[in-house]
Amino acid sequence: MEIQDELAKVEFRNREYLAKHISYDREMAFYQSIKNGDMDEMHRLFEPLNVEGMGKLSNNPLRNLKYHLIITIAMITRYIIEAGLEMESAYNISDIYIRKVDECNNEEGIHRIHKEVCEAYVKRMQTQKRQRLYSKPVSLCIDYIYDHLHEKISLEDLAGAAGVSTSYISKLFHNEVNVTIAQYIQQKRIDAAKNMLTFTDYTISDIANYLQFSTESYFISVFGKFCGLTPKKYRELNFRSKFPQSNAD
Repeated sequence: MEIQDELAKVEFRNREYLAKHISYDREMAFYQSIKNGDMDEMHRLFEPLNVEGMGKLSNNPLRNLKYHLIITIAMITRYIIEAGLEMESAYNISDIYIRKVDECNNEEGIHRIHKEVCEAYVKRMQTQKRQRLYSKPVSLCIDYIYDHLHEKISLEDLAGAAGVSTSYISKLFHNEVNVTIAQYIQQKRIDAAKNMLTFTDYTISDIANYLQFSTESYFISVFGKFCGLTPKKYRELNFRSKFPQSNAD
């Protein structure tokens, strides 16, 4: 069926049943409140997901609700990255909550996750606003690091991404971030490792290889330096613990 025919049928059906999509202006104001880190305004504009007032993405009511929440999370994620939140932090929050949505098995749980993720993003933006914004070269480096954590990253690569010399970016990065580039990359790889230990079944050896640690023993050593425990112990304490339990949903 041609997309025009399908669209015409959807529009006719929506008119017939008085189905209205959320006001665009209100929706954009809601996203803006999160982008601004304004908790009060976000709560004022917050509306529980209402499948009767939204487009129908699935004939299954629960799946339809899940799809709309995932779209909402994706929209918020892009808004807050645009506002200056580090891509890694934004996408990590997104990944965690989308997994929660996927695991949830009733509508009450979906509504709870909806409010929780909105509040989580507002809090991160509040923290972001209290911190100094990075210069463009440093921001470009941070984005490059996030996109290439599973690859070798050289100072030359970062300087090229930022469009400056290696000596300049090295000094600028340290001045603004208060750690060296090498220390920052190591920290972000450990952050990624923690997520993988929590949410995946990959072996410790696989995680070490994926995140470009030279050996598994070196990865364990670095992980212990940052986290105070071994990757194995971290997984035992955290594996999928951030997922909602099925008997609670």
